[in-house]
Amino acid sequence: MSDIVLSKGIRGNLLSLMSTADLRDRTQYRLSTGKKVNTALDNPGNFFSAAMLNSRATDITNLLDGIGTAIKTLEAADNGIRSIVRVVENAQALARQAQGSAATTARLSGVLPTVGGAQGAMTMQTPLTDLGFANTETITINTGTNRSTTLTIAAGMTVGDLVNAINDNTSETTASGTGVTVGSTSGADARALLSPDGRLVIEAIGTQPITLSSSNAGSALDNMGFKLADRSKLAGELNVTRSNIAAQFSELRRQIDQLAKDAGFNGVNLLNADTLQAMFNERQTSSLTITGVRFSVEEDLAIRDQMNNFQTDRDINVAMQDLSQAMAKLRSQSSAFGSNLALVQIRQKFTQEMANTLKTGADNLVLADMNEEGANMLALQTRQQLSTQALSLANQADQSVLSLFG
Repeated sequence: MSDIVLSKGIRGNLLSLMSTADLRDRTQYRLSTGKKVNTALDNPGNFFSAAMLNSRATDITNLLDGIGTAIKTLEAADNGIRSIVRVVENAQALARQAQGSAATTARLSGVLPTVGGAQGAMTMQTPLTDLGFANTETITINTGTNRSTTLTIAAGMTVGDLVNAINDNTSETTASGTGVTVGSTSGADARALLSPDGRLVIEAIGTQPITLSSSNAGSALDNMGFKLADRSKLAGELNVTRSNIAAQFSELRRQIDQLAKDAGFNGVNLLNADTLQAMFNERQTSSLTITGVRFSVEEDLAIRDQMNNFQTDRDINVAMQDLSQAMAKLRSQSSAFGSNLALVQIRQKFTQEMANTLKTGADNLVLADMNEEGANMLALQTRQQLSTQALSLANQADQSVLSLFG
């Protein structure tokens, strides 16, 4: 091509046409890719800045899988708690049903006591001396051959000490740290409690008779609410309804443990003392650690199994108290998990929005304006046509010179 000599006009128009073709090719490439910066040669600053932003957006987006798993784990734990709550509510209904079934075992309930010379309710803190008992005197509860509990009264002893001595019927115990031994190696098969109106109620566990006696020769037992006719009861009989309810209670208790064990997600069970950690940024400097609980009836929930087939009101009251405390723990933990779930969901939305912001920022650096590039293409096509016409005119000028030799 170097041997071909072009006139100044033709060469100028040719160069213009070549430049227009280059611009047209570049614009076509931008239109096809949608980007104005496709390589580092196009704009090094924008290219590497956009690459950095896209890399961080990818790292953040990868965290969403872990955050989503954390959300599902918390939802699984919450589902488990709500199911356990329903089982506990069912157990409470059973206990109330048992309370409504009259106990048929031997029971001593007496009448309203006389405390300090005035008729009124007793409390667990009522001193035994206010009822007329003296130090070294004894109170004995007998439920059959070789089954008795004896409390030797010492200074400061209260009605609560007597109740505790009766309820601890399996071995020798010490009442309220006084150093006075109460109970026998074969304590009375009985349970004691204070009724809502302040009377002492003593119930035999099984079908044996029950007798209350004291070494006090005065009216101390009368003051406690037990007249002579109220100090003994013949053998009763087991309440079958209460026994059946007790069996159902034990089954519900077993189901609570099974629910807690089945409340895991992806190998993490927050109701079985597992720990969940949700990472919130790519540098692993922002996270949330959620410590699980062990919601079994023997551990955190502390729901004791039914005692004595619910034959005494005291045993039912113990179960009701355990269920109430367990319900409070369930509701408190549900609230804690709910708060954690809300926080993780907030971070999930934040992460999604942050990744979108980074991608948008990267796109602003490298993406082409389709309207602008379309207008450029139209202008370049027009310029190419004009350059072609100009080249043709320049060529005609050379032909005019040639005509002189015709």
